[in-house]
Amino acid sequence: MKQIPKVCSLLGIVLWLSTSSWAQVDNGNATTSNSPVSGASGQAPSPNILFIIMDDVGIDQLRVFGYGGVDAPKTPNIDAIARAGVRFRNVWAMPECSPSRALFFEGRFPFRTKVYGALLNDDLANSQVSPYEVTTPRLLKTRSYDSGDFGKFHLGEVHNNPFGNSLVHALGWDYFNGFLDGAPHPIDTTAGGIGKQGRYTCGFVPNKKHRGADNGSCRFSNKNCRDLTATAAQPTPGRSCLEQGGIFVPETSCRQTPTQTLNFDLTNGYYVWPRVINYPDGRVVASQKLARGFIGEAITNSAIKWINAEKNANKSWMATVAFPQIHAPYQQVPSSLLAPGSRDLSDLNCTGGISNHLVAYHLLSNQMLESMDTEVGRLLVRTGLAKYNPDGSLNYQPQNTDTMVVLIGDNGTYGPGVKLPFNPARAKAFVYQTGVWVPLMIAGPMVSSPNRDVVSMVNIADLFQLFGEIVGIDVHQAVPSSHILDSVGMLSYLTDPNQRNIRQTNFTQTGNNIHVTAPFPCVVPLGRSKTCVQLFTSKALCNDEGGKWYGPESQSRNRKTYQSCCAVQKDFPAFDILPDFQKAIRNDTYKLVQLEEPDCTKQPDSHGAFPDTTSRAFYQINEAAPVPMLDNKDAALCGEGAQSCPHGLTREQRTNYRSLLSDMNQLLKSESKCPGDGNEDKVVNEEDIQSWQMFSELTMGQSSWSDFNLDGETNGADLKIIQKHLGDKCPPIK
Repeated sequence: MKQIPKVCSLLGIVLWLSTSSWAQVDNGNATTSNSPVSGASGQAPSPNILFIIMDDVGIDQLRVFGYGGVDAPKTPNIDAIARAGVRFRNVWAMPECSPSRALFFEGRFPFRTKVYGALLNDDLANSQVSPYEVTTPRLLKTRSYDSGDFGKFHLGEVHNNPFGNSLVHALGWDYFNGFLDGAPHPIDTTAGGIGKQGRYTCGFVPNKKHRGADNGSCRFSNKNCRDLTATAAQPTPGRSCLEQGGIFVPETSCRQTPTQTLNFDLTNGYYVWPRVINYPDGRVVASQKLARGFIGEAITNSAIKWINAEKNANKSWMATVAFPQIHAPYQQVPSSLLAPGSRDLSDLNCTGGISNHLVAYHLLSNQMLESMDTEVGRLLVRTGLAKYNPDGSLNYQPQNTDTMVVLIGDNGTYGPGVKLPFNPARAKAFVYQTGVWVPLMIAGPMVSSPNRDVVSMVNIADLFQLFGEIVGIDVHQAVPSSHILDSVGMLSYLTDPNQRNIRQTNFTQTGNNIHVTAPFPCVVPLGRSKTCVQLFTSKALCNDEGGKWYGPESQSRNRKTYQSCCAVQKDFPAFDILPDFQKAIRNDTYKLVQLEEPDCTKQPDSHGAFPDTTSRAFYQINEAAPVPMLDNKDAALCGEGAQSCPHGLTREQRTNYRSLLSDMNQLLKSESKCPGDGNEDKVVNEEDIQSWQMFSELTMGQSSWSDFNLDGETNGADLKIIQKHLGDKCPPIK
């Protein structure tokens, strides 16, 4: 039996995990039943993979799918990919980013991995992707693929993750260059220390017309300085300075000493951010000096450099390019990334306080998406996958490349940015159609009869299987039976235009991640309603989502600090409460939604959590364009304040309701609990004691996947749980 290395370097731990649990490949077959990865070698080279993730971009945003409303963003490069490949019109994600991203790379629903919702820094390691999961880069490594990841990661949070800034490498990626948080940090409303907190809502000094300045000095952290004056091309020098990576000092020349104390250590939305790099040899760079410059451009630059190096070395590769656009905070993007003649939005307020803030959200989010579209085109051109036509349009001929391009949104659009007729009150964070229905387009040399639509149901879990199919791996054979997969094949949709439906049902869910105590309440605007959520760990994060904070330094009318959304609702009955857990399942015609909502009439437990009450609602839905049949409240066939389900349904509807409910219950029962099983092999044995010992030493007793009593500590109490269950096997195992 393997011994834990006494030198607990992060690279040493990763190597120990690899040799004790990962692939043991011998002529294409796993040498042990516990090996997570197997696959054949010596086959013909397979295409490279470029995987592009759009953040908070639901299908409502894109005109190429027939939606986008009256103010759709202009996305010519994304449209070119969609028309050069296959458009998947019926794709479900999870309602939030972390569970969706986990599914991309390990193909297992949240109730199996416990990654229920968007990860925040108080979530325990138990709700972060475990190093014992079989991830896509580990699978592809058996085919000699290198894997690079760029931009937003969000499969773990540094605060409670044993691997800290090296967590990307710990999950199998060779190289990472980006940021680990769930979104760009809150906007610095002091603009680098120039004004009081809250004065500059977009992170830069506006021009004189908008209570700022038309001239001043742009100062950089390396002591360089540049005088700036407003021009017709650059009417807001403060914004121009921010785009260049500097801090703008109004009405002060470079020859003068500023009266303010400049602060280059403040993060600022999309422009000043904490870059983390993981190298193949295990080195990690997480400099205390913040990266300065628009994050969307930096991501593209890093990806281009890595991909071209891989191509020059004649290596097979998969690059994941995860843009943060259009996630809040909504902030102006560099004008250089927008089409000529685009409206100057420097005058907008980015954190509320104007008469029609939804208009501002739409204007900003549109330009954020348009900036990403520009970068998608540059990414393809600079890596040799496309060219620009003389008129600047994208000339993309995927059949002549060696790369499959997969582009997807990770969940529905955040409420304030939703395009009609989709429902902003049932958007991101909800299992309703607006919250989970995402665009997916795939192009490349394996696509037959491009420029077509697939209307069959697809789940984002299926991408895990597709990545395996592209390189010739059957993931259901390669992944051990203890790791139940929820993915089905997708490649046949690309190669066979006549492929019939593979999925008969589709599933999505979201819920509260595992933490010791719940975050304080925040009330966010969702369409015409306001919903109380306990997701954000700070006032700044709440405010960046357009919300009002009810925790310490409360922004409520009575300035009272609230501990729960139930307490907020007691004083402000008009506010809704985000359910603790949500699940949905559908077939071709009908959809069943199940909510587990806090019962505020009951007493909370010792952690402040209220018991849940369960409700269900049933809908008929479709994907018609431009006006689909959605699961809005007034469209419920039962539930939603009408007759409780299944009362009031026709015979056909009742049959579908019962079938979907049965399918959902059977699915949820397919994952067994296994107390004491830290390495996810569904057996409690000596290996779990080794894993517990490793994590207790690595974390100095803090949060890990061997914290079985979920108290945020890996200690003797958890060892006792392992010892109590030694020898247990936890069926069912596929």
